[in-house]
Parts: sequence; structure tokens; C-alpha cells
Amino acid sequence: MVEGKAFTSEFDVIVCGGGPGGASTAAFLSDAGKTVLFLDKVRFPRDKTCGDAISGKSMHIIKKLGLYEKISKTPNAIVNAIGFSSPNGAYVRIEVPAKADGTKEAGFVCRREISDNIYFQNAKSKANVTTLENTEVMDLIFGEDGKSVIGVIAKSADGKQQEFYAKVVVGADGANSVVARKVGLPENDPKHWCLAVRAYYTGVKDVSDAIELHFNKKVLPGYFWVFPSDDGKANVGLGMLVSDVRKHKINLSTLMEDIIANDPLFKERFKDAKRVSPIKGWNLPLASQRKKSYGEGYLLVGDAASLVDPFTGEGMGNALTSGYYASQVINEAFAANDFSEKFLKQYYDRLWDELGHEVDISYNMQRYGKFTFLLNLVIGKASRSPEIREMISGSFVNEEARKGYTSPMFYLKMLFA
Repeated sequence: MVEGKAFTSEFDVIVCGGGPGGASTAAFLSDAGKTVLFLDKVRFPRDKTCGDAISGKSMHIIKKLGLYEKISKTPNAIVNAIGFSSPNGAYVRIEVPAKADGTKEAGFVCRREISDNIYFQNAKSKANVTTLENTEVMDLIFGEDGKSVIGVIAKSADGKQQEFYAKVVVGADGANSVVARKVGLPENDPKHWCLAVRAYYTGVKDVSDAIELHFNKKVLPGYFWVFPSDDGKANVGLGMLVSDVRKHKINLSTLMEDIIANDPLFKERFKDAKRVSPIKGWNLPLASQRKKSYGEGYLLVGDAASLVDPFTGEGMGNALTSGYYASQVINEAFAANDFSEKFLKQYYDRLWDELGHEVDISYNMQRYGKFTFLLNLVIGKASRSPEIREMISGSFVNEEARKGYTSPMFYLKMLFA
């Protein structure tokens, strides 16, 4: 269904997928004067299974989109700290530090049903965006050379199929991207692919203004989380590598319920809690597997490009960032009238110049996270030492500080701290 716009089958750009990556791409392109067809297979608002935390990286792009005030005034929970627990039960709370100018910007936990709809409606409202909801991309249209993407075949809710054409097609259609599959990209590697489950609870004790990451030994190198949510609820879940899930034949929902019911850290906290949503699962394609996110006439953004942080599991910030860089390169491609693979590779290069160092650090931290003794060492020392808590706190605003976690010298220092 086309709403409020004159309809055509030819556009400058087709954006397949209405999540944060697709919505930011469409909005930035429209602002630059490009005509955009914006497709999603469902109607917004819709839920997205997630931890719901909005990172500082997300905030950077949210402000570029002019959406900070709207996000901050929606139902959410304020985040001023991150809590960690070690496999042996030590717990430490790390305050989010002030920035160089002395200000302290709190984060948010906002349900994706709300935040994604804000991004989506912002893009949908743009003058040059034509939006089709309940419309699923079924296939790509290739040019005479057999490799240049020149459009999509999409099916509406009534079963009608239609062809749409554009100079560039952007795959923003998630972990199971049709666009990525149709251009021949390989499947996700189980060692770089995470499965996660999540549910909302009421009545969980001691939920504060901190997002909590618990390195439970049954979940390593993943973690169990408890995040504050709006209206007194808690967002609770866990995530593990697919390779480990398959190797040990783990049912994540059963494991989550077991930890809640029996782990000493949570048994009392959840004694009077009530689950108020189903336990839902989803896939997280990790950025530690760098996918080729460009080609003749196409780009991939967000989960379709495998951009989820391999340590934290956070994907929204990288998705929004990828939309920003995709729009920049697409605008330059129009100026040069060059939509070749060689030209569009600039998107990949710029995106990984921005994300690559942090992703590499996160991947190393994930790999070190399987060593129980290291987690016990670092978190245990931090729980007793204000100096170490300050060091870890500084890493939230200083990427150079995070490098220490991937160096053996960091852990040697812990021994004598």
C-alpha cells in the first residue's frame, strides 16, 4: 500500500527493510534529494527481539537524524552505569563517566517497538520517500550482464507481485537478508553468529539505572543480562555462539529459565517476578565475520551486512552508522554517475575505517571471555578497587583504553593491583 505519494516503479534507490539501518539510509538519501522506495514485509510499529539498549554510537546518528528529543521523551529507562558479574559471583557497578567537556550523557533502554518505529516514521515522512509496508522482497532483478542489480521483485500482502527499478538497491532486510542471499553471499559462520532469547518481566528485585551483564559459566563466552525497561519492567535474556549451542545441544529458553530459578545471584531477585511476554529468540550475525557488503548496484547495511558487535551483541549503533555511510557513498555515486562495484566499495572501506578497530577489540574480548579465570580476575579486582573501576569506566568513552583488555599485560597488572 502506497501512502501519500505519487506512485512510480522507478526510483533512484530502493531500500529493502525498515529497521534502523534501512530507515537511516532512506532518511539521509531523501534529505539529499534522492527518490527512495522504502519497503518492509510488515507494518510498523512492530516488535524486534533485542536487549533494547541505545548506545552512544546510536545517539551520534540519532542526533544527525534530528530525533534525539523524540527518543528521549518516549517510554524508556535511563542508564547511568553498567554492572558486571563474574562466573564466581563477584559483582561490580561501573558508572558511565563524564566526557572531556565534563558532561555525562545518560543512555536509554527503549523497546524496539517504540524506537524502531520512530526511525521508520521519520524516513516515511520524508518528501522523497515512497513507503510500502506489508510488502516482501522476493527476488532481485539483474541487468543484461547478469550481475548488476537494477531492481527488485516484491510481493504485497494480497499476493500481487510487482517489479521496481533503481540505480542502487540497499539490502537492509536483516540477518536472513534476501538481498544478501540473492547476490550469492555465503551463509553465516556458526563461530561468528549468535543466538539469543529475551523476555520481559515485572517484579524483578533491585533493577536500577544500570544495564547488567552476567558472565554465567553456563553461557560463556556469551552472557545473561538484566536491563531496566520502561514502566518498572526488566528486559531479561541471554546469548551464545551458534557453534556452542550446536556443540552442547543447548535450548536457550530452558537455560534462561534454569539460571533464573536456580542461580544464587538471581533466585531471590526473581522470586516474586512474573514473565509478561513470551520468550523470543533471534539471530545475531556478528561483525567479526566481515561480509562483502557491496557489489554492482547494491549495498548491505545493518544485520544484512553482519554488523553486530561480537562482544556486547549490540547492533543498532552499527546499523544506524552503516545507513549514514551508505547514503554518503550513494550520493557520491549519483554525482559521478558510477554505480559499479569498484565505486561502491568506498562504502565498505569507510564503514570499516569507522568500525573495524572497535570490532577487532570486541572480538578479542569475546575470545578472552571464554576463560573463566580471567573474568573472575578482572571483575573480582574491579569490585574491590576504585582505581580499576575508573580504568574500566574510562574505556566507555576512550577506545584506546579498551585495547588493554586484549593485551596479556592488562591481566598481569590485574594480578598485582
